Parts: sequence; C-alpha cells; structure tokens
Amino acid sequence: MIRTFVFAILAGVTMAAPVAAEPLAKAQFGAMDVGSDQRAAPIGSYAKGCAAGLVQLPETGPTWQAMRLSRNRNWATPDTVDFVQDLSRAAQRNGWAGIYVGDLSQPRGGPMLTGHRSHQTGLDADIWLYPATRMDLSRRAREDLSAISMRRANGAYVNDRWTKAHHELVKAAAKDRRVARIFIFPGAKVQMCNDETGSKAWLRKVRPWWGHHYHMHVRLKCPRGAAACIDQAPPPPGNGCADAEKWVQDIVNPPPPDPNAKPAPPRRELMMADLPAQCAQVLAAPGRP
Repeated sequence: MIRTFVFAILAGVTMAAPVAAEPLAKAQFGAMDVGSDQRAAPIGSYAKGCAAGLVQLPETGPTWQAMRLSRNRNWATPDTVDFVQDLSRAAQRNGWAGIYVGDLSQPRGGPMLTGHRSHQTGLDADIWLYPATRMDLSRRAREDLSAISMRRANGAYVNDRWTKAHHELVKAAAKDRRVARIFIFPGAKVQMCNDETGSKAWLRKVRPWWGHHYHMHVRLKCPRGAAACIDQAPPPPGNGCADAEKWVQDIVNPPPPDPNAKPAPPRRELMMADLPAQCAQVLAAPGRP
C-alpha cells in the first residue's frame, strides 16, 4: 500500500481517502436504548422494517415477567403490550402463575444485533413454554433461568413436559383477533390437532416451524390505521393439521437429499437503504422522555 502511494505521487496521481463503509442497519438500531418520541407505528415488514413510538412492557406485572432484561428487547407497540398482558392472565386462569416473556423488539425495532431476522416492527413476541411458577424473579435470575424444551425426536413429538395448560395457552393466543400467526415446533401442532375436542379452526394460525420448542413465537397483525405496516399473507385455508403431520413424517423419515439442489446463498446483512425510508426518521427522532 505504501509503495502504491509513493508511485502514485511520482506519477502525479491524487489518491482519494478511503471511503468509510456504511454502518449496518442492525448496528444503528442496536445502539438505540429508548423508543422514539413519536406516535406508535409499525413500519415495513416483520423482517425488514422498524417501529416508531414503541413502549416498554413493564419488567414485572401481576402475571408476567420480562426475561433477559440485559438485551433491552421488551419494547413493542401498545397493542402488543396489551396482548401480552391479556395472554398472561389467560395463563393464570389455566393454572400457571403467569408467563415469562422473551424477546419482543428493540426500542426502535429494526434488525437485531444478534438472533432474530424478524421482531423488527414491534409486533412479534416470544412467550416461553416454561410453566411460570413465580412472579418475583430477580434480574439475575431472569438472566440465568433456562427455558425448558418441550420437544422429542427432533421436534416430531412433544415430550412428557407438555401439558394441557400448554395447549390452552397456545389456543388462547390463537383465538385472539389481534394474532396473525403462531410459530411452534411441528410435534406440538400435531399433538394439539390430536387433543382438541372442539372446533379446530383456531389451529389454522398455529404454524409448524424449526426450533420454537422452548417458546412460541406470536405474531400480531398490523393494527388498524398503520398505513406503513406490511401484513404477512394469511395462512392457507383449513386447520393445517395435515401439513403439520407431513412435517413430522419428514422428520421421522427424512427424504433423500436432492443431488442437484444448489446451496442457499448466504444472507446479506440489511443496510438502511433496504428498509423503508421512514426508518431513518425513526432513528433520528428524539428519544422518549
């Protein structure tokens, strides 16, 4: 590099200073520690967006506790905070002390420094499947307590920790009109399909997905009037039980790999230009007092 610079001077060539790389969107949103002082509004899509005016789920309530407080991911739209509190009361009615709440969103949404690709608009909530027994955990305990897996055989089946209370918790979430989808491991969906004795219509919202055996991921619809929010397409018609069974069969008897399949391209990190233009305004807005 030094030799190139000297030769350039001798040749009368002016070398431009190196251009600093644009910071990744996750670095900019991850640096925000409070929500923006704006009207609450989810912006963009669940995996490519941000959120104005998010509020914090209180760290502790009568029937909920926010976990992993060091992450500062207990921010969400007011609708999401209300939903989480309502679901916690439903859990208490079914025999738990309440619920332990995992990641919601960062203070201004957007891509996260670690972990999720979604959770960017304040409309996603991870609800632990750990049966909550106490609502007075210390901050240290909330960092150290481990969630409990509910799966067996790589997610094809539930294990002996799965209970009727888990079934009823997922059901309560799915029957809430604010909810768009719930992601949980395939064996849980099949178990709920087999155990449900009433209408199975609510199971349409419950979608099998990899992982999600320590928590269920609840995704809310865009609130009414949120013009910049992009809803996910509705689930396919029907209760989805046959589809979940197909997932299970593929886990138990995996199909042979396709020799002609091309490897998936690496995921590119999101830049600010990839997000809706309003996200720059969210970053620049003053913080909540």
